[in-house]
Amino acid sequence: MVAGQEVSAWRPRVPGIAEVFHARFTAHAYPMHVHDVWTLLIVDDGVVRYDLNRREHGTPGDTVSLLPPQVPHNGSPATPHGFRKRVLYLDLTQLDESLIGAAVDGPDLVDPLLRQRVGQLHAALADRADELEAQSRLALIRERLRTHLRPRSVTRTRPAGPGVAHGLRDLLDDRLVQGVTLDEAAGLLHAHPAHLVRAFSGAFGIAPHQYLTARRLDRARRLLLEGRSPGEVAAATGFYDQSHLTRSFKRLVGTTPGRFVRKHGAEATALATALSRTGHVPRGGSVENTPRETVGQGRTDGHLGTIHA
Repeated sequence: MVAGQEVSAWRPRVPGIAEVFHARFTAHAYPMHVHDVWTLLIVDDGVVRYDLNRREHGTPGDTVSLLPPQVPHNGSPATPHGFRKRVLYLDLTQLDESLIGAAVDGPDLVDPLLRQRVGQLHAALADRADELEAQSRLALIRERLRTHLRPRSVTRTRPAGPGVAHGLRDLLDDRLVQGVTLDEAAGLLHAHPAHLVRAFSGAFGIAPHQYLTARRLDRARRLLLEGRSPGEVAAATGFYDQSHLTRSFKRLVGTTPGRFVRKHGAEATALATALSRTGHVPRGGSVENTPRETVGQGRTDGHLGTIHA
């Protein structure tokens, strides 16, 4: 690897995204070239200057640059400091060729919300497991890009109603393990993907991918407490692999699946021991909350504690 240069690229399992490309360059200059896909670019540090259709452009940090397919362009650092960028290459299913002219006329979009959404999509893609989240974020980005490129001809679609939101929830419940793509759900429910995401979030206060993950984690907790291994639980609850389960579990529950089970096992053993000695469950469901003199002594107050998973 050349000094001052970092490159990472992969193809996600998300329809419409041909490649994800992250790079940091200090001296590299792209010669004039073309792509057969759309280039969606954000710059996190530094500035890139480039020529597109014989016109010079730049990429300040608050912009999103959209370079159309089949139009020659180059690129180079605008300062000695170089730049750090993240790129999505989108195929023509996301933006069709009729939008190329508008993109040539205005490739650099100053839109803080779009910039935020593109960054969130990159974060979801870096996980390489939450495909529904990535699909949902891509749908919103695609819609906003089309609005920029064709502002006068974009027709307002009637917002998807609560019935569609409940339909998606039922579908997610039915496909808890195998999952469902956003495009498939939109086809089954006869709704635009972006409107489907908005309707669900508006109706339930949670995004579809967050709901699906939470439902899967509920099932994972039950299976873990039944004695199943984290690897088995990951496969049985629809997670990509055990690492995906662990990341999601820790984000929601605050601990890893292994520690969750060990803590529950230790508490259950202590409670069982206390119950056998005293005939009651300690106050608060924990031996630590029980006065020392009551351990090993009978009580007749009939108090029952509660075990919280």
